[in-house]
Amino acid sequence: MKKQNQEIRDLVYVHLNENGQYVISYGVEFVEFALSLPRSLNHLLLLKHKFDDGEVNRHTQLEYVTKDMIRKLAQDNIYGYGDFCWIDFEENEGLDELTGNEIAELLYLGHLKQHLKMPFYNKLGNRYVYLSRDDGWFNKTYYRHMNDFYRMLGQVISIKLADLKLEKTLIGLRKKRSYPPVNLDIILSLSKFMREGTVFSLRNAVQNRNRIEIPIWVIGDFDNMDDMFEEYNQMKTEKCDAKLVFEKRNREWTLVAP
Repeated sequence: MKKQNQEIRDLVYVHLNENGQYVISYGVEFVEFALSLPRSLNHLLLLKHKFDDGEVNRHTQLEYVTKDMIRKLAQDNIYGYGDFCWIDFEENEGLDELTGNEIAELLYLGHLKQHLKMPFYNKLGNRYVYLSRDDGWFNKTYYRHMNDFYRMLGQVISIKLADLKLEKTLIGLRKKRSYPPVNLDIILSLSKFMREGTVFSLRNAVQNRNRIEIPIWVIGDFDNMDDMFEEYNQMKTEKCDAKLVFEKRNREWTLVAP
């Protein structure tokens, strides 16, 4: 079984393909993704899944999840599904208008996690295509608008930091702190690194009274996350390529890069 839970929570790998409008990632789970989008998800057409409470669209013979059921889906053991693939859509009528070729394209997406043609359909109004294997272990996500990815990543890093950096209060209880999302301009400035394949290592974050420093390494393009981990374990002893720095006093993020 793949390295689950703790490792997925404290390491984020991103390989950005702007021309293809997709991102290969490790460490971003569905629940974090859904919470971090600039706009909440609408309905989801499920291409590969093991969710028990979906509804069936008769035209496509595929199950879907309504907006009201996404919270329940996010609370399920999605990692345990194996493959978890979906495309969002606006209205049921859009599903009923899909042609046979378009349905075949969607099935191909879910089966091979590759597109036959760019997977954005005006009939569906979809913003995303989410294709994962062992959710959080390997994810390939298409974005109609790449800024959605940059904003999502900045929010995910702050969520993960809050989950990891629990601090003891005076009476010994552990308190969860909140952090603002990493500024969009900082994430955008890191796109040159992410095009090559980049690790954000919260597990190697250094904290003192004034700041938290999250090291960033450029490690290359990986589809196999076991290979990515092997490369990361070799590089983590070397000087990092940049650092995300959170200043506690003014609660602001900065980027330190050579």
